[in-house]
Amino acid sequence: MIDLTTAAQLIVLALVDSTSFGTLLIPIWLLTAPRRLRVSRVMAYLLTVAIAYFGIGLVLTLFAGAAVTRFEGVLDSSPFLIGQLVLGILLMLVSWAMDTKKARARAAVRAETGNGKLLSWRTRIMSGEGNTSLPLIALAASAVLLELATMLPYLAAIGIISTQPSHWPTPAFLLLGYCLVMILPAMVLLVARLVGHRRLVPVLQRWDSWLTRNAQSTTAWIIGIVGFLLAANAIAALGWVDIGA
Repeated sequence: MIDLTTAAQLIVLALVDSTSFGTLLIPIWLLTAPRRLRVSRVMAYLLTVAIAYFGIGLVLTLFAGAAVTRFEGVLDSSPFLIGQLVLGILLMLVSWAMDTKKARARAAVRAETGNGKLLSWRTRIMSGEGNTSLPLIALAASAVLLELATMLPYLAAIGIISTQPSHWPTPAFLLLGYCLVMILPAMVLLVARLVGHRRLVPVLQRWDSWLTRNAQSTTAWIIGIVGFLLAANAIAALGWVDIGA
């Protein structure tokens, strides 16, 4: 079993992941569709996202666990730690470059002007026209693929799970729990949408607009925070700064 501190770290990372484009922005966008909401369609989307993340996590955990065992000495070496420091600095620079005034202005325009064809497609797939959830499953798979390059909290969680002194299937259960927590906020919103849809839809629409405007900024902040943590960890491990007692 893992200790409470590790469990708390994984929960926090999962909640950070729950605010991403695929786990929150698209679900809110789907929940704001007019007409009668079909729960099965939203659940098909969310479960596809969770399963895709879980599958990717299993592969990466197996690889990471083997790499840690084989290269344990290398991971503590100065060249590796300097490389980690450089990577952290690069991520912070990428974060700064992503969150520019021009990027925020373009996001604001996207939030104010919806795409008519896209909105019509959303209405059609969410209102029960047709008898398949395949378009939403494809949308979920596409969202996960687009997020592969920015799933830094998930990679951090995989790193934590891989270093735990536990044996299979415990890492798989931890990944499964992580993925369920990751889609939990969207599921809570789904229940709330069903219970009080008239009151909640205006709120969801405002959230949708805000998330659309700030999605890139949020991603930039996440990348910057991960970069800072990598750099700070490397500096401490190199002994350049004493952060002990």
